[in-house]
Amino acid sequence: MRILVACEESQAVTIELRKLGHQAFSCDILPESGGYPEWHIQGDVLNQFNKGWDMMIAFPPCTHLAVSGAAWFEEKRKDGRQQEGIDFFMKFVYAPIERIVIENPIGIMNELYRKPDQIIQPWQYGDEFQKSTCLWLKNVNKLQPTKRVGKGEFFEWIDKKTGKKKKQPLWFKEARSLSSEERSNIRSKTFPGIAKAMAEQFTLPLKQLKLF
Repeated sequence: MRILVACEESQAVTIELRKLGHQAFSCDILPESGGYPEWHIQGDVLNQFNKGWDMMIAFPPCTHLAVSGAAWFEEKRKDGRQQEGIDFFMKFVYAPIERIVIENPIGIMNELYRKPDQIIQPWQYGDEFQKSTCLWLKNVNKLQPTKRVGKGEFFEWIDKKTGKKKKQPLWFKEARSLSSEERSNIRSKTFPGIAKAMAEQFTLPLKQLKLF
């Protein structure tokens, strides 16, 4: 299959698809960091939609959409950044490609667009981490867990405003010490187990038709 992996510079999913013999290409405005520049299209992914792809697996930026950044939503609504993120996300929804997967963390698109077809976790696919990941699917099967493991370490604290106990995955908290760009890159990386499962399962024949 000819598969476009949109907004992916890490090439995590692209590499797994290539292992299975698919003609997969990552595409991002950034250069690839996966080590296979010959499998990467650097540029605006919107220019690639009409080039005969059989499938697209898309990872649109979530910076202005994810609930983890809700504290900045008001500012982003006022200056237009959030609307830009919404509009960009919807470009993938209506892309003229037969089979589509869109990935994003829990965020405002769950309400503004529709609820995702499923929410998965890295610990369902062999990686001991907690990260709720939403998937919107068109003409592909739901992703099935491959190896359930522990959920990883968590950081707990008492919220000063509410007095309530809160917790957060330790890996997510530790990313706060990095620069904004580094933090965003780490938090948006696709975990190896999920990348492998996506490559193996989304390319299987359709069992149950799912339409937008």
